[in-house]
Amino acid sequence: MENSVLANSRYDRMQYKYCGKSGLMLPLISLGLWHNFGDIDDFTVATDMIKCAFDNGITHFDLANNYGPTPGSAERNFGKILKDNFAGYRDEMIISSKAGHLMWEGPYGDGSSRKSIMASIDQSLRRTGLEYFDIFYSHRYDGVTPVEETMQALIDIVKQGKALYVGLSKYPPEKAKFAYEMLKHNGVPCLINQDKYSMFVRKVEDETLGLASEYGVGFIAFSPLAQGLLTNKYLHGIPENSRAAKSSGFLKVEQVTNNKINAARLLNEIATRRGQTLAQMALAWVLKDERVTSVIVGASSVKQLEDNIHTINNLSFTFEELQAIENVLLQVKD
Repeated sequence: MENSVLANSRYDRMQYKYCGKSGLMLPLISLGLWHNFGDIDDFTVATDMIKCAFDNGITHFDLANNYGPTPGSAERNFGKILKDNFAGYRDEMIISSKAGHLMWEGPYGDGSSRKSIMASIDQSLRRTGLEYFDIFYSHRYDGVTPVEETMQALIDIVKQGKALYVGLSKYPPEKAKFAYEMLKHNGVPCLINQDKYSMFVRKVEDETLGLASEYGVGFIAFSPLAQGLLTNKYLHGIPENSRAAKSSGFLKVEQVTNNKINAARLLNEIATRRGQTLAQMALAWVLKDERVTSVIVGASSVKQLEDNIHTINNLSFTFEELQAIENVLLQVKD
C-alpha cells in the first residue's frame, strides 16, 4: 500500500452529502473506530483500513474518548497512524470524537458535566495529537446533568477553537430539541445527531429523524449493520472470532436470535437478487432516507471495508424491493 494516500482519484470513488443545513459535506460511508483500533487489535491491519478508507474517499473518521479497549487507545492509535501516514492531509479529513461515557475513575470521569466534557476534550486532543476536532459530540444525555450545562460546554469548546462543530449522540428527542434551540440561539448550531439505526433497530424513525430535519441538523447512523447481524457472518450461526463470540464485544450471544438469523437469510436472498451483499443492501437501506447524511461502518479487515464501500454502486430500491424487505422485518419488529 505504498503511496496509498497519493491516490488522486479517491474522491471519484465516494459520494458526498451536505450535513443538514450546513455547508459541510460528509461521505455517505464514514469509518468508525469503536472496534478494531484498540490496544488488543492488530495495529498493521488498523493502519491498512485507515489507508483503504482514505484511498476510497472516506474523509470522515469517528472516534470517542472511551473507544478501545483499553479506553483511549483508539484515539492514541489513530493519532499515530495520522502522524506516520497522513502528514499534510489533515485539511482533507473530518475527525470527530465524543465524551460522556465512563472514561476514568472517580466522580469526574463519567457523565456530561462541564468538568468532564472539558477535561475529556483536552485529553482526546493530546492522545490524537490534533489541534482541534472537526466535530465534538456529547456522547449521551446522562440523566442527571442539566442539558444547559452540557450545551454551554460544547458552545465554549467551539469558541475556544477546540472543535469546529458540535453534535449530539443518543439524546432523547425532548432533550435534543432543547439542545438544538440553545445551541442555535448561542451561535453554535448543532451540526449532527448520531444514533443507532438499522433494519433491525428503527426507533429513530419515531421522532429523532424528523426532529433533526426540522432543525436543519444532519443525522449519522451507527451500527447500521446491527453489529454484524446484517451481514453474511451470522447466516449459519455464531462463528469463531465474531463479535458475539468475543468477551470484549458489545454484541452478546443472546442477541443473535433465531428470528434475526432467519430474517437475515431472507434479506440476503433479496440482496442477492439486487446484485449486492447483505451488508451492502443494509447500508443502502439506511441511506435511502433523505434525512440520513451518512452511515458509520466498523470493519475488521480491508476486504470487509471494501465490500461496504461498494454499497454506493447501488443505492436505489424499487417499490417491490422495499415491500419485500418490510415483510421480512415484521418478523423482528420490537
